[in-house]
Amino acid sequence: MTRRQLRDMGLSPGGNQGPVAILRCKLCATRPQWSCRHPTRGYLLRVDLAVPKRVPTLAQDWALDRAMAARQTCDQCRRRFYICLSKKLGCCLECFDGTPADPSSLMTLPAPAVHRLAA
Repeated sequence: MTRRQLRDMGLSPGGNQGPVAILRCKLCATRPQWSCRHPTRGYLLRVDLAVPKRVPTLAQDWALDRAMAARQTCDQCRRRFYICLSKKLGCCLECFDGTPADPSSLMTLPAPAVHRLAA
């Protein structure tokens, strides 16, 4: 199977040292002395040597979320968007030139927890 097929099955190449076979394009398949560099080339890997994908830890998930939040948060209005903002502008378009932001492109933050003390 190819890497994508393994990924769809929830596996990673794992113990595969290299491809078992190489799928080549029609032109290069008839000329084995050529090296095939076309995007249609694919490497076939053994399924029995594949291992399950690793699951990221909670700390890794938090680190990725903080990194994405830094790329998606406007420096001026402090709103977070679903898309990464331009480094060239340094802010969202609304802060830069007044173009209104689409409300569906903004992330809504969860409401702060209200303390309910039994008194």
